[in-house]
Amino acid sequence: MQTREIGNSGIEASVIGLGTWAMGGWMWGGTDEKASIDAIHASLDHGVSLIDTAPAYGLGVSEEIVGKAIKGRRDKVVLATKCGLVWHTDKGNHFFDENGKPVHRYLGADAIQHEVEQSLKRLQTDYLDLYITHWQDPTTPIAETMEALLALKKAGKIRAIGISNANQAELEQYQQTGVVDAVQEKYNLIERQLEQTLLPSTIKTNVACLSYSSLAMGLLSGKITLNVFSLAMISASRILCLLSKTAAGYKSSVSPLSRLRARKT
Repeated sequence: MQTREIGNSGIEASVIGLGTWAMGGWMWGGTDEKASIDAIHASLDHGVSLIDTAPAYGLGVSEEIVGKAIKGRRDKVVLATKCGLVWHTDKGNHFFDENGKPVHRYLGADAIQHEVEQSLKRLQTDYLDLYITHWQDPTTPIAETMEALLALKKAGKIRAIGISNANQAELEQYQQTGVVDAVQEKYNLIERQLEQTLLPSTIKTNVACLSYSSLAMGLLSGKITLNVFSLAMISASRILCLLSKTAAGYKSSVSPLSRLRARKT
């Protein structure tokens, strides 16, 4: 398994990471703890060191499962979790409800301190390799958020700082206060807007870019087939040609995927 440094942090992580949103059960029809732990163990056995989780994934369930799975193997894991989606306070902006509980976007220093302690407990560790602001909070100055993260880094509770679901202006505001080691954004073969927004800047400033929804929530997993009969005047060979060019980095004015109707096999 190839590895790359996360920004300038000195942390080497596998180029393929394991996301654990579904392990939290919420939105995914429940969770199977044993199957989840087996999947984490299989990933580690095959060289995947980066494991990504978040408190909001099942209101702590995903973190608890990850904590159980990596017990005894912590030194083999680059552990990433997040802050900024809270349900212990009504500060910030209401974002959604999960299992009947209102979840708010809030990145105040008080919440960050509370969240990191809860995450460390659930994950059964005394430090986090990468701590990511999950969704940005318009009610809290970014400087306050970054100062709280830097304090955690100084205390040895986190090793690197990341941000997610952010725009260019927000990234620059974070960078005015301290070093951002990574951004985490939606990016896959279908959804490539990142190439026109944050990606050029992250390359220039050596900020690692972690993608989420890399398989487009299953559309690119191989479990979905394309109903070519639903296409209007586009042959299968033309589709393959366009997809191969897209994969190679070519720009195309035609987006056949937007016209496809996918069905499960």
